[in-house]
Amino acid sequence: MFAIPLSEDGSTLCPLEPWQAEEFLAHVDRGREFIGRFNGLPDVVTDLESSRTLLQTYADRTAADSGRLFGIRTAEGLLVGAVLFRRFETGSGIAEAGCWLEPAAVGRGLVTRAVRAIIDWAVEERGIHRVEWWVSAGNEPSIAVARRLGMTKEAVMRESYLYRGTRHDEEVWSVLAPEWRAAKQTS
Repeated sequence: MFAIPLSEDGSTLCPLEPWQAEEFLAHVDRGREFIGRFNGLPDVVTDLESSRTLLQTYADRTAADSGRLFGIRTAEGLLVGAVLFRRFETGSGIAEAGCWLEPAAVGRGLVTRAVRAIIDWAVEERGIHRVEWWVSAGNEPSIAVARRLGMTKEAVMRESYLYRGTRHDEEVWSVLAPEWRAAKQTS
């Protein structure tokens, strides 16, 4: 299996596949409460069958070229988070990226580096023109990732996200391919 280095400490980014359902479930279980503050993943992945189903859904999306799911691993190989393209439309040139992490992996820049890698691939290899980042307005760490990636806040969708019985505002951030390329040249 291929892995993309994320840092000098040996952390990597690699695909997640259905045969890894048991490991994926253990990862979700370790971070269930933390991840679930803003992300519905823990409500969807509750047992081995639902873990396998989610991974198969993304395997099918990969095969259909409509989504991707990548795991973030420590140097020891422990799965501690993921980044994904929830939506990936080469025809329209629009993709939506997302992420989550276990608490033990927070604050190391892994999500920013991982999302940077997948955005760069989407823009440079696949011709994606616009990458979106939809985030709960209360999720400051995720908003900080959007800022570090050079995204622009475009909108606040007031009370548009019904999550666990409460309506939340969602922010829409994005970066366009020309902006992405220009930022790479100056860094």
